Amino acid sequence: MPEEQELKYFVRIANTDLDGNKPIKQALTKIKGVSFMFSNAMLNTARIEKTKKAGYLADNEVAKIDDIIKDPLKFGIPSWLFNRKRDPEDGTDKHLVSSTLAFTQDNDIKMMKKMKSHRGIRHSLGLPVRGQRTKSNFRKNKGKVLGVKKKEGSKAGKV
Repeated sequence: MPEEQELKYFVRIANTDLDGNKPIKQALTKIKGVSFMFSNAMLNTARIEKTKKAGYLADNEVAKIDDIIKDPLKFGIPSWLFNRKRDPEDGTDKHLVSSTLAFTQDNDIKMMKKMKSHRGIRHSLGLPVRGQRTKSNFRKNKGKVLGVKKKEGSKAGKV
């Protein structure tokens, strides 16, 4: 490193504390909604070295990453990397992170249950939604399985 900068053990990006000892490409994936591909695209756009430790990022680099996470379309990140394409409410492509992602997913599931779509019914019954087989998996009483019990007063114990 050209100038000796002190390592910050926690870096705050998008309301999430990231480990300062990890490479920034890996540390960004700890933000809910940021995959390794999206992390890579953000770092390429911001022109930040991917192997640089997160604790050595300058304040302007952290601000740049924060801005890219808030509005990736403005910085030229392709929409096929976004996690919410063709939003049902306004039809735009969005990328949601952290609490907004969880809130939107919950609302989508509630909407599916309310309109009684196939996926909504599967969600409400606690069954798999995406077509998995259910013969051997997804049992309701998985932890409560009992084998054959012996009678307590059996002859085997008495002499």
